[in-house]
Amino acid sequence: MNQRFADRMKDRNVAHDTRLLGDFAVIYCNGKHRGAAQAPLGSDGARLGVYRNVPVVCETCAELLAYAEKRRAFCAKHPKPFCTHCDTHCYKTAMREHMRDVMRYAGPRSMFHGYAIQGFRHLLASRAARKAAGATGAADNEG
Repeated sequence: MNQRFADRMKDRNVAHDTRLLGDFAVIYCNGKHRGAAQAPLGSDGARLGVYRNVPVVCETCAELLAYAEKRRAFCAKHPKPFCTHCDTHCYKTAMREHMRDVMRYAGPRSMFHGYAIQGFRHLLASRAARKAAGATGAADNEG
């Protein structure tokens, strides 16, 4: 782990997003990989104490989380947009598809795991981002 990663993980928004990814990965892993051997995450983020409760996931989900930690920590966009609305795709294709599966599965189920209010906020922010992207696209086409 390098110092730049550790410094980025101290950012409140980065740490929050990373914890959220960890919680969603646990929901996904418990639902989709129920029979797989699970262990506490041993990633750099976990070693830094980013997670309130270290995620216990299978090896596949642990690899995804470790990868996602790095992608989130080094995101070049500020403020960070939702990945689905971003013009720069920093995830490798396979990892992006896996994360998309995690979000599609865990997102709706997250409200039963204490994320109802955050889910509603995400929905509103996502709609606003889509609307803004549509307005930008329309303005670009007028010229």
